[in-house]
Amino acid sequence: MNALAATNRNFKLASRLLGLDSKLERSLLIPFREIKVECTIPKDDGTLASFVGFRVQHDNARGPMKGGIRYHPEVEPDEVNALAQLMTWKTAVAKIPYGGAKGGIGCDPSQLSISELERLTRVFTQKIHDLIGIHTDVPAPDMGTGPQTMAWILDEYSKFHGHSPAVVTGKPIDLGGSLGRDAATGRGVLFATEALLNEHGKTISGQRFIIQGFGNVGSWAARLISEKGGIIVAVSDVTGAIKNKNGIDILGLLEHTEENRGIKGFDGADSIDADSILVEDCDILVPAALGGVINRENANEIKAKFIIEGANHPTDPEADEILRKKGVVILPDIYANSGGVTVSYFEWVQNIQGFMWEEEKVNQELRTYMTRGFKDLKEMCKTHSCDLRMGAFTLGVNRVAQATTIRGWGS
Repeated sequence: MNALAATNRNFKLASRLLGLDSKLERSLLIPFREIKVECTIPKDDGTLASFVGFRVQHDNARGPMKGGIRYHPEVEPDEVNALAQLMTWKTAVAKIPYGGAKGGIGCDPSQLSISELERLTRVFTQKIHDLIGIHTDVPAPDMGTGPQTMAWILDEYSKFHGHSPAVVTGKPIDLGGSLGRDAATGRGVLFATEALLNEHGKTISGQRFIIQGFGNVGSWAARLISEKGGIIVAVSDVTGAIKNKNGIDILGLLEHTEENRGIKGFDGADSIDADSILVEDCDILVPAALGGVINRENANEIKAKFIIEGANHPTDPEADEILRKKGVVILPDIYANSGGVTVSYFEWVQNIQGFMWEEEKVNQELRTYMTRGFKDLKEMCKTHSCDLRMGAFTLGVNRVAQATTIRGWGS
């Protein structure tokens, strides 16, 4: 089951639990707008290259649409559609005044020079500038993009609309980016894990963690969990996987990855097969890379008692069912990795106010939002006698459905 089919399935299950009528259900599911543009740029060697860019704007009942832009060879409409829909429910779960969007360009950023990436970003912005905006649709970084990409979008957009720092989030600090944004998703994973473990009478200290994916989310989660006394026993990234049952020195690993562009070759742990990392022995598994990595082929072998979904859609529905029967507790992505979009919201607020916060305030507010979000999620679980994933989906869908109805859109 692909990401879109799985997301639609979870939405429909939540809709049934909430008793939504078919007309409102259809209204909530259909995207507000789907955009597909051709982006042709001159390459450094003088030849022309064409790429296809996408932006799906899913829902704006609760506020401007919000979501990342990814540069990846496998960007395609169904995936972008699924991720845009997930952002609608995620922002509602986090109780921030946004709807969902997602975008991307089908390209391999590792095969493009910095100047080629800049030209591609600016052409894409030229094609969509009248469809995004501070109170319309606010992009952010995603896979293959970062603060520099957002700086180019901001600059190109401002040529048409005047200086508009709030049009994108995840910007460099010097252009109005928020302190704490870089660590936000990983810090949100930490706060979400603390909330879940507290519910079970546990703390992070002494728990054994596996972090699958050591990019922005995984590396920050590993660092912050380690600082709280969590033991990181295995880590993987695109270069390979490593394991040390006594715990990996995360600060040492971060230095190694900075110098070697990956965890491969780190001498503080043993190399293992990257495909086996999900089924290694641990207490808590944090998938923080691509979607669909936990499936019916490996779900039975997973030894973790808790799974914290740092990535988007890492667990497919068949695996969900297998793990539920095994008693594994899964903290779903639309809550667990919402720290990034929450601090993006803080950045947007700061830009609109023209008043920037100290990092301590950003982190305190994030903890407040994540703690409240878990409490709200658990209330929905009790109301509808469902697991955490359906609790999160019913919470998000219900908030969007109420806003849609109040506006008069659902009738």
